[in-house]
Amino acid sequence: MDIVISVRKQLRAAADKKTAEISQRFFKEKVKHYGVKSAVVGKIAVLAWREVKLHSKNEIFAMCEELYSSDYGEESYIASDWLPRISQEFEREDLKLFKKWIAAYVNNWAKCDTFCNHTLGEFLMRFPDSAAEVTQWTASKNRWLKRAAAVSFILPAKKGMFLSEAFEVADALIADKDDLVQKGYGWLLKEESRRHEKEVFAYVLRHKREMPRTALRYAIELMPKTLKKEAMKKGA
Repeated sequence: MDIVISVRKQLRAAADKKTAEISQRFFKEKVKHYGVKSAVVGKIAVLAWREVKLHSKNEIFAMCEELYSSDYGEESYIASDWLPRISQEFEREDLKLFKKWIAAYVNNWAKCDTFCNHTLGEFLMRFPDSAAEVTQWTASKNRWLKRAAAVSFILPAKKGMFLSEAFEVADALIADKDDLVQKGYGWLLKEESRRHEKEVFAYVLRHKREMPRTALRYAIELMPKTLKKEAMKKGA
Protein backbone atom coordinates (compact mmCIF):
# COMPACT_ATOMS: atom_id res chain seq x y z
CA MET A 1 0.00 0.00 0.00
CA ASP A 2 1.87 3.02 -1.30
CA ILE A 3 -0.12 5.51 0.79
CA VAL A 4 0.60 3.67 4.04
CA ILE A 5 4.29 3.39 3.10
CA SER A 6 4.38 7.15 2.46
CA VAL A 7 2.65 7.92 5.77
CA ARG A 8 5.13 5.78 7.68
CA LYS A 9 8.06 7.44 5.92
CA GLN A 10 6.76 10.88 6.94
CA LEU A 11 6.22 9.76 10.54
CA ARG A 12 9.74 8.37 10.81
CA ALA A 13 11.15 11.60 9.39
CA ALA A 14 9.25 13.69 11.95
CA ALA A 15 10.00 11.40 14.91
CA ASP A 16 11.62 12.84 18.01
CA LYS A 17 12.84 10.79 20.98
CA LYS A 18 11.89 13.43 23.54
CA THR A 19 8.33 13.60 22.21
CA ALA A 20 8.07 9.82 22.49
CA GLU A 21 9.24 9.97 26.10
CA ILE A 22 6.69 12.67 26.93
CA SER A 23 3.91 10.66 25.27
CA GLN A 24 4.66 7.66 27.47
CA ARG A 25 3.90 9.71 30.60
CA PHE A 26 0.20 9.71 29.76
CA PHE A 27 -0.08 5.93 29.94
CA LYS A 28 0.36 3.32 32.65
CA GLU A 29 1.09 0.61 30.11
CA LYS A 30 4.02 0.63 27.70
CA VAL A 31 3.00 2.30 24.43
CA LYS A 32 4.53 2.26 20.97
CA HIS A 33 5.10 5.75 19.53
CA TYR A 34 7.34 7.22 16.86
CA GLY A 35 7.45 10.42 18.86
CA VAL A 36 5.64 12.82 16.51
CA LYS A 37 3.72 15.81 17.87
CA SER A 38 -0.05 15.54 17.45
CA ALA A 39 -0.27 18.66 15.27
CA VAL A 40 2.23 17.16 12.82
CA VAL A 41 0.41 13.81 12.82
CA GLY A 42 -2.80 15.66 12.02
CA LYS A 43 -1.20 17.42 9.06
CA ILE A 44 0.14 14.13 7.71
CA ALA A 45 -3.35 12.61 8.00
CA VAL A 46 -5.00 15.52 6.18
CA LEU A 47 -2.45 15.63 3.36
CA ALA A 48 -2.66 11.88 2.82
CA TRP A 49 -6.46 12.05 2.80
CA ARG A 50 -6.34 13.89 -0.53
CA GLU A 51 -5.25 10.63 -2.11
CA VAL A 52 -6.99 8.23 0.26
CA LYS A 53 -10.43 9.67 -0.52
CA LEU A 54 -10.08 8.58 -4.16
CA HIS A 55 -10.26 4.94 -3.06
CA SER A 56 -13.25 2.71 -2.31
CA LYS A 57 -14.54 2.17 1.22
CA ASN A 58 -13.12 -1.35 1.36
CA GLU A 59 -9.72 -0.12 0.20
CA ILE A 60 -9.78 2.60 2.87
CA PHE A 61 -10.77 0.03 5.48
CA ALA A 62 -7.80 -2.10 4.40
CA MET A 63 -5.42 0.85 4.72
CA CYS A 64 -6.80 1.67 8.17
CA GLU A 65 -6.44 -1.90 9.36
CA GLU A 66 -2.84 -1.90 8.15
CA LEU A 67 -2.21 1.23 10.22
CA TYR A 68 -3.98 -0.12 13.30
CA SER A 69 -2.10 -3.41 13.14
CA SER A 70 1.30 -1.69 13.41
CA ASP A 71 0.55 -0.78 17.06
CA TYR A 72 2.02 2.72 16.63
CA GLY A 73 -0.10 5.37 18.31
CA GLU A 74 0.41 7.88 15.52
CA GLU A 75 -0.69 5.39 12.86
CA SER A 76 -3.81 4.57 14.88
CA TYR A 77 -4.58 8.29 15.13
CA ILE A 78 -4.33 8.70 11.36
CA ALA A 79 -6.64 5.74 10.68
CA SER A 80 -9.14 7.16 13.18
CA ASP A 81 -8.93 10.52 11.39
CA TRP A 82 -9.78 8.98 8.02
CA LEU A 83 -12.66 6.69 8.99
CA PRO A 84 -15.24 9.32 10.09
CA ARG A 85 -14.70 11.07 6.76
CA ILE A 86 -16.49 8.17 5.05
CA SER A 87 -19.22 7.74 7.66
CA GLN A 88 -21.90 8.25 5.00
CA GLU A 89 -20.67 5.02 3.41
CA PHE A 90 -20.92 2.99 6.62
CA GLU A 91 -23.23 -0.01 6.58
CA ARG A 92 -24.75 -1.87 9.54
CA GLU A 93 -22.53 -4.89 9.04
CA ASP A 94 -19.43 -2.70 9.49
CA LEU A 95 -20.03 -2.82 13.25
CA LYS A 96 -18.69 -6.38 13.33
CA LEU A 97 -15.43 -5.20 11.78
CA PHE A 98 -15.18 -2.23 14.13
CA LYS A 99 -15.66 -4.52 17.13
CA LYS A 100 -12.98 -6.85 15.79
CA TRP A 101 -10.54 -3.94 15.43
CA ILE A 102 -11.14 -2.83 19.02
CA ALA A 103 -10.54 -6.33 20.34
CA ALA A 104 -7.47 -6.89 18.18
CA TYR A 105 -5.71 -3.52 18.01
CA VAL A 106 -6.83 -1.24 20.84
CA ASN A 107 -4.54 -1.47 23.86
CA ASN A 108 -4.67 1.97 25.49
CA TRP A 109 -7.20 4.69 26.25
CA ALA A 110 -6.03 7.02 23.47
CA LYS A 111 -6.53 4.44 20.73
CA CYS A 112 -9.89 3.53 22.19
CA ASP A 113 -11.15 7.11 22.39
CA THR A 114 -9.86 8.40 19.05
CA PHE A 115 -11.46 5.44 17.27
CA CYS A 116 -14.71 5.19 19.22
CA ASN A 117 -15.58 8.85 19.75
CA HIS A 118 -15.93 9.65 16.09
CA THR A 119 -16.02 6.45 14.02
CA LEU A 120 -18.43 4.62 16.34
CA GLY A 121 -20.16 7.85 17.30
CA GLU A 122 -20.93 8.64 13.65
CA PHE A 123 -21.95 5.01 13.08
CA LEU A 124 -24.45 5.08 15.96
CA MET A 125 -26.02 8.31 14.75
CA ARG A 126 -26.36 6.76 11.30
CA PHE A 127 -27.71 3.46 12.63
CA PRO A 128 -29.30 4.17 16.03
CA ASP A 129 -30.87 0.72 16.10
CA SER A 130 -27.34 -0.68 16.53
CA ALA A 131 -27.04 0.91 19.97
CA ALA A 132 -28.31 -2.22 21.70
CA GLU A 133 -25.44 -4.25 20.28
CA VAL A 134 -22.84 -1.73 21.44
CA THR A 135 -24.26 -1.65 24.97
CA GLN A 136 -23.77 -5.44 25.11
CA TRP A 137 -20.01 -4.88 24.96
CA THR A 138 -20.25 -4.04 28.66
CA ALA A 139 -20.32 -7.80 29.29
CA SER A 140 -16.97 -8.35 27.57
CA LYS A 141 -13.86 -9.43 29.47
CA ASN A 142 -11.88 -7.04 27.27
CA ARG A 143 -11.40 -3.75 29.15
CA TRP A 144 -11.26 -1.75 25.91
CA LEU A 145 -14.55 -3.14 24.61
CA LYS A 146 -16.10 -2.20 27.96
CA ARG A 147 -14.70 1.33 27.72
CA ALA A 148 -15.81 1.42 24.06
CA ALA A 149 -19.36 0.58 25.13
CA ALA A 150 -19.35 3.93 26.93
CA VAL A 151 -17.19 6.26 24.87
CA SER A 152 -18.79 5.27 21.55
CA PHE A 153 -21.86 7.19 22.74
CA ILE A 154 -19.93 10.37 23.62
CA LEU A 155 -20.52 12.24 20.34
CA PRO A 156 -24.26 11.45 20.20
CA ALA A 157 -24.57 12.26 23.92
CA LYS A 158 -23.37 15.80 23.25
CA LYS A 159 -26.41 16.12 21.02
CA GLY A 160 -28.71 14.75 23.72
CA MET A 161 -29.08 11.30 22.15
CA PHE A 162 -29.16 7.82 23.72
CA LEU A 163 -29.87 8.82 27.34
CA SER A 164 -31.49 5.48 28.19
CA GLU A 165 -28.56 3.62 26.64
CA ALA A 166 -26.13 5.74 28.66
CA PHE A 167 -27.88 4.70 31.87
CA GLU A 168 -27.91 1.08 30.70
CA VAL A 169 -24.13 1.23 30.11
CA ALA A 170 -23.57 2.86 33.49
CA ASP A 171 -25.74 0.25 35.22
CA ALA A 172 -23.70 -2.56 33.66
CA LEU A 173 -20.31 -1.02 34.46
CA ILE A 174 -21.08 0.72 37.74
CA ALA A 175 -19.16 -1.74 39.93
CA ASP A 176 -16.28 -2.33 37.50
CA LYS A 177 -12.91 -2.09 39.24
CA ASP A 178 -11.01 -0.79 36.21
CA ASP A 179 -10.43 2.96 36.56
CA LEU A 180 -10.35 3.47 32.78
CA VAL A 181 -13.76 1.81 32.50
CA GLN A 182 -15.03 3.95 35.37
CA LYS A 183 -13.76 7.09 33.68
CA GLY A 184 -15.37 5.96 30.42
CA TYR A 185 -18.92 5.69 31.72
CA GLY A 186 -18.44 8.71 33.99
CA TRP A 187 -17.45 10.72 30.93
CA LEU A 188 -20.54 9.48 29.09
CA LEU A 189 -22.80 10.59 31.93
CA LYS A 190 -21.05 13.98 31.95
CA GLU A 191 -21.78 14.51 28.26
CA GLU A 192 -25.41 13.43 28.72
CA SER A 193 -25.69 16.02 31.51
CA ARG A 194 -25.25 18.81 28.94
CA ARG A 195 -28.82 18.24 27.74
CA HIS A 196 -30.19 16.08 30.56
CA GLU A 197 -28.75 17.54 33.77
CA LYS A 198 -31.80 16.74 35.91
CA GLU A 199 -31.93 13.10 34.81
CA VAL A 200 -28.19 12.51 35.21
CA PHE A 201 -28.15 14.19 38.61
CA ALA A 202 -31.04 12.01 39.77
CA TYR A 203 -29.20 8.94 38.49
CA VAL A 204 -26.03 9.91 40.38
CA LEU A 205 -27.97 10.45 43.61
CA ARG A 206 -29.63 7.04 43.30
CA HIS A 207 -26.33 5.25 42.69
CA LYS A 208 -23.70 7.30 44.49
CA ARG A 209 -23.18 4.68 47.21
CA GLU A 210 -22.15 2.06 44.66
CA MET A 211 -20.58 4.36 42.07
CA PRO A 212 -16.79 4.73 42.43
CA ARG A 213 -15.73 8.31 43.23
CA THR A 214 -13.75 8.43 39.99
CA ALA A 215 -16.86 7.86 37.88
CA LEU A 216 -18.98 10.13 40.08
CA ARG A 217 -16.58 13.07 39.74
CA TYR A 218 -16.57 12.72 35.96
CA ALA A 219 -20.37 12.51 35.82
CA ILE A 220 -20.98 15.75 37.75
CA GLU A 221 -18.11 17.78 36.30
CA LEU A 222 -20.33 20.15 34.30
CA MET A 223 -22.97 20.62 36.99
CA PRO A 224 -23.40 23.72 39.21
CA LYS A 225 -21.48 23.78 42.50
CA THR A 226 -24.63 23.22 44.55
CA LEU A 227 -25.41 19.98 42.72
CA LYS A 228 -21.80 18.84 42.90
CA LYS A 229 -21.78 19.38 46.65
CA GLU A 230 -24.97 17.40 47.05
CA ALA A 231 -23.69 14.57 44.91
CA MET A 232 -20.38 14.34 46.76
CA LYS A 233 -21.99 14.43 50.20
CA LYS A 234 -21.42 11.19 52.04
CA GLY A 235 -24.30 9.12 53.28
CA ALA A 236 -27.77 8.67 51.84
